[in-house]
Amino acid sequence: MTTFTLYHNPRCSKSREALALLEARHVVVSVHRYLDDPLDIMQLRSLAQRLDDGVPALVRTSEAQWKALALQDPSDEERLQAIADNPRLMQRPILDDGTRARIGRPPEALLDLIE
Repeated sequence: MTTFTLYHNPRCSKSREALALLEARHVVVSVHRYLDDPLDIMQLRSLAQRLDDGVPALVRTSEAQWKALALQDPSDEERLQAIADNPRLMQRPILDDGTRARIGRPPEALLDLIE
């Protein structure tokens, strides 16, 4: 049986929708509230390697915190450090099975990981 981790922000409507979708399909997930328990650089790097689009996909570039950093053409390491320092910058929700990870925007994007 596959073990899934959902990187979740309960204040985010898409994250709540993703959790509800998974629960409706009886998918057992371990919920990781990444704002309460932030990922470190190594965990972020590992997670990004499981995403199709890597580190750039992991960053919420529309957040004011990201814009305030004013990074010009940031490297992957600069992006990861920004997320480690400001966990709100991490994209959400993310479903991870330890081999592959998907960003749930829209939440239905997670279905290919569970089916």
